[in-house]
Amino acid sequence: MNDMIEGRELSKSYGNLAVLKSVDLSIGKGEILSITGPSGAGKSTLLQILGTLDSFDTGTLRYDDYDISALKPNEIANFRNKNIGFIFQFHHLLPEFTALENVCMPALIQGMNKSDAELKAVKLLDKLGLKSRLNHKPNELSGGEQQRVSVARALVNNPSVVFADEPSGNLDTENAKDLHELFLKLRDELGQSFVIVTHNNELAAMADRMIEMKDGQIINSN
Repeated sequence: MNDMIEGRELSKSYGNLAVLKSVDLSIGKGEILSITGPSGAGKSTLLQILGTLDSFDTGTLRYDDYDISALKPNEIANFRNKNIGFIFQFHHLLPEFTALENVCMPALIQGMNKSDAELKAVKLLDKLGLKSRLNHKPNELSGGEQQRVSVARALVNNPSVVFADEPSGNLDTENAKDLHELFLKLRDELGQSFVIVTHNNELAAMADRMIEMKDGQIINSN
C-alpha cells in the first residue's frame, strides 16, 4: 500500500504541556486507520495536525508530494478544502440550512456552481439512505441521520482522506456500528482513506489498522 500521508517526529506543546512527543505515522491510500487511547492521550491533537487544522511545533508532514509546513496559511486552507474531509462527534451542521444545503456548503466554497453541487449532494445523500430527508433541517433529523449528513458533507469534494473525531460518540450501539460499517463500504466504493479517533475498541477493531496512544506517544500499532 502506498503511503499517502507521512508524519515524522511530530511534536506539539501548549505552554509547558507536551501533547504530542515526536510521533511517527504513515497512512496509506484507501486505508482505514483507527486511533485509540485514554482521554488526554493526544489523539484529537494528532488528528487535527494530520488534518491541517492545527500546526505542529517540530517535525514534518507530507501529503504525497506536498510538504505541508512549506505552505502558506491560505494555501493550507485551499489544500484542506480540496483534499480533506472532516466528521466530528458534534455534527456542526448549520441549523438554519437543510440537509441538502449543509452538504453543498464545502463544494460551493470550493467554487462549484450551485446546480452541480446540488447534484453531487443529492447523489451522496441518496447513497446514504437520506433521499427523503433532503429538505429537512438538522432539528428534524435523528442523531444517526444528522451524522450521515455530516458524512455526505465530508465526502462532497471527493477528498483523498476523511478524518473522523469520535464520530459515533453520540450514537447508540446499533447506529455506531452502522456508521463504522458505512466507512468500510465507502472506502471500498470510493477509495478514500479514513482516520478515526474513537474510545470504542470494538469499533476501532473494524479498521484495517489500529494504533493506541498514551501520554502523547504511539504505544501500540497492529
